Amino acid sequence: MNTTPVALITGAGQGLGRATALRLLEAGAHVVITDLDARLLEETRELSGAPERVAALVQDVTAQDAPAQAVAFALDRFGGLDWLINNAGIGKAKSVAQTSDEEWDRYADINLRSVFRFSREALPHLRPGRGCIVNLASIFGLLGHPGVAPYAATKAALVGLTRQMAVDYGPQGIRVNAVAPGIIETPLTAERIRTDARFKALMIDTTPFHRIGRPEDVANAIHFLCSDQASFISGHTLTVDGGWSVGNYVPTA
Repeated sequence: MNTTPVALITGAGQGLGRATALRLLEAGAHVVITDLDARLLEETRELSGAPERVAALVQDVTAQDAPAQAVAFALDRFGGLDWLINNAGIGKAKSVAQTSDEEWDRYADINLRSVFRFSREALPHLRPGRGCIVNLASIFGLLGHPGVAPYAATKAALVGLTRQMAVDYGPQGIRVNAVAPGIIETPLTAERIRTDARFKALMIDTTPFHRIGRPEDVANAIHFLCSDQASFISGHTLTVDGGWSVGNYVPTA
């Protein structure tokens, strides 16, 4: 049996997905990366330093055939599947009163339904005793925050889905966990961090560990949850937020 782990990471063209792909490759895994943007996928592949261990697939995670296509691609290219990282997602949400039905459905389709469908497709192929799923939740799925209703609701649902899958598939030797990042500087958040003073005051100035999170911080947490070091951890949501969520921290002068 091939002892090299095989990982499938959605939304791996940039940000957390790219950092996770590079971290798992560094740990020796073979990695299948998916994204809508072929150029970003190729950038991730080139940055890997081991392009022969990276297989890239351009797809929309909400497409009906996306989960089956991605899992079949992993099995064909690397002969198995051990780790599923459900990373693809969208942010920039609004309050309930400002959110249309169409916007709500888009958040549900990308942030939640795709995770359910990719997990359902992958589960029969994850190898017992080494298989694991890591879902990308958010601290906003654990705590309230102004003006992010559909995002927070879908991320909170991911926490519940993570727990349920851990109970259902633990007897088969499959672990399921989630990571809940705080504010991480990525291409999707950099502009807001730079230009939105209120957001900075709410999210960065009130972080006890006083710096902005890096994609590598989340990637390291994901690798840990996939690794043998976390072999008795399942159903857990690991926060990666510099301590933001544990208290009402006020910076001193």
